[in-house]
Amino acid sequence: MQLRELQWFTTLAETEHITEASIRLNISQPTLSRALARIERKLGVQLFDRHQNRLRLNRYGKLYQAHALRALNEIDRAEQRIATLVDPDRGSVSLGFAHSFGGWLIPDLLKRYRGVASSTSFELHGGASDSVVDSVRQGKIDIGFVAPEPAADDLVWIPLGHEALCLRVPAGHAFEGHDHIAIADVAGEPMVALKAGHGLRQATDRLCRDAGFGPRIELEVTELPTLHALVAAGLGVAVVPAAPSGHPSATGTVPLSDPTAFRCYGAVIRRHGPSSQAARRFLKFVAGVSPFPARPDRAPSEGDPRRALPTTVPAAWPVSA
Repeated sequence: MQLRELQWFTTLAETEHITEASIRLNISQPTLSRALARIERKLGVQLFDRHQNRLRLNRYGKLYQAHALRALNEIDRAEQRIATLVDPDRGSVSLGFAHSFGGWLIPDLLKRYRGVASSTSFELHGGASDSVVDSVRQGKIDIGFVAPEPAADDLVWIPLGHEALCLRVPAGHAFEGHDHIAIADVAGEPMVALKAGHGLRQATDRLCRDAGFGPRIELEVTELPTLHALVAAGLGVAVVPAAPSGHPSATGTVPLSDPTAFRCYGAVIRRHGPSSQAARRFLKFVAGVSPFPARPDRAPSEGDPRRALPTTVPAAWPVSA
C-alpha cells in the first residue's frame, strides 16, 4: 500500500464525502474511489457504509483510521528527527496560545527566536485557554501559552510573567479619566466579557468574586478585538489586559487598584516535555528570554504579588545545545 493512499484514506475518513475529499486532495473522484477499493480489497472488509451519495465510517473504518493516523504521525516525527539531525535548527514547532497573546507575546517571541534559529518553522493555533490546554494534553500542539495557570495535574506549567488588568470603559462613562478604580465599584455595571473557558474570563470572575459580587454579564464574545469594539459602542464595561502607554487599546482604560488585578501567564506542556527536539529547543529559549516581554512595562515593586516569576525548564528534559 502506498503512503499517499493512506493519506487519502484519512482525508476521506474525515470528510466522509468523495467529492469533498477529492477537491481537498486535488485528485479526481475516480482515482480516490479506486484507491479506496484497493485498500478494502487488501483488508477484506468495507471501511465505509454507503448511504446513497454519502459515506459513513463503520467500526472497521474507525479502527483503521486510528492506526492510519498513528502511522502517518510516526512517519512525520521520523522525518522531523532526521531533519533535526541533519540541521539542528530545522524542524517544526506547533504553538497554541490564548487569543490575547497573539497581539504581543507570540510575535515578540518568534521575532527573537528567528535570530537564534531562522530555519525553524511554526504552526500557530489561537483559541480559548481551555482549548489550548486540551490540545497540549492530546498532543495536537507542542507548547501552549495561556493564562492563568490551568488546574491540570497531568501537565507541567512554566510561569513566565504577569499581565496587569484594567477596566475598559466607553467614552463619556462616569469612570472615564479616573486615575484608578476598584473592581468593587463595577458591581451592578453592565459588562462585556469573553465566554467561559477563556483565561481573561476566569480572571474577571475571580476579581469580582474576591470583591464579593457576581459580574452582570450582558454580552459574551470569543475574541478580544470584538470585546473592545462592543465596549467602545457603549454596551458595557470590561476587564481587559493593560496595554503599553500609547497603544490604541490603552485608550479608554482605567487602572484597577486591587492588588490581585493581574494574571500570571506561562507555557504549558506535557509532563515529559515536547516530543520534537525543535520544540524542546524553543521551550528552553522561551524560559531563558531576558528581559521577558512583560505587560505592563512597569515592573512590580518588591513584595508585590506580581513580582518576577521563575522561568526554568526541568533538567530532566534533554535539549541539544
